Amino acid sequence: MIRTSTVSGNQSNDFNRGKFLVIENLVKVFPQPDGSQSVILNGIDLTIGEEEYISVIGHSGCGKSTMLRIIAGLEKPTSGLVTLEGKEIRKPGADRMMVFQGYSLLPWLTVRQNIRLAVDEVYKTASRAEKVSLVNEHLEMVNLTPAADKYPDEISGGMKQRVGIARALVTRPKMLLMDEPFGALDALTKRKLQTQVLEIWENYRQAAMMITHDVDEAIYMSDRIVLMTNGPQATIGEILEVPFSHPRDRHAMRESHEYFELRNHALDFLERFQ
Repeated sequence: MIRTSTVSGNQSNDFNRGKFLVIENLVKVFPQPDGSQSVILNGIDLTIGEEEYISVIGHSGCGKSTMLRIIAGLEKPTSGLVTLEGKEIRKPGADRMMVFQGYSLLPWLTVRQNIRLAVDEVYKTASRAEKVSLVNEHLEMVNLTPAADKYPDEISGGMKQRVGIARALVTRPKMLLMDEPFGALDALTKRKLQTQVLEIWENYRQAAMMITHDVDEAIYMSDRIVLMTNGPQATIGEILEVPFSHPRDRHAMRESHEYFELRNHALDFLERFQ
């Protein structure tokens, strides 16, 4: 049987997780060239726990990335409230770090220097030795120590994304935000990096929200899956509970009845909104 969280009205299932990140009646409207307005997000309510991994799935145009950017402080809501540990999110901050599908690396800096850039920005009073230690620790965490002194055009797409992940994690954020982080990778690299990111998260727990179009990816990595209705005026249609404990075993999960039941339920939902 598929377990779902309440998405409107009584939100006790969500709030029992602890009020770490709270989204209340979030609305986002974009003005159009003809003077009209397009409602992208229409009344989003969601609460995320401080060590919970959430995936958000929906068709293009449903406002997934817009919601993530609002949480990151890169966009402002038209109305509603988004709070982190009870404080309203008004601007970007080191407590929320973003990993984009595009690697967003500075091409004139080495792998090490791209990661060091984030350290210098956040740990302004740290000693040089402390900064070097932080960078080295996170290079090792994503298995990039041998490539530390290479430039972005000298490494693969999967390695570039690992640099982005290390750069986000090195600031020790309270929440990791990922916008289709594996979307540009080939299938084999994607599977390997999914496993690596999940292992890092399992060892260094924090809140995580990931935008994805991949149902299998969401089930493998997430504690809950947020299914969005179509835009415009998109909202949350269902929130699915993923019944598998951590650490995850991809093969064992895919052999289980629960996996196929959850996968088919999510796919059926998405097909209804094609």
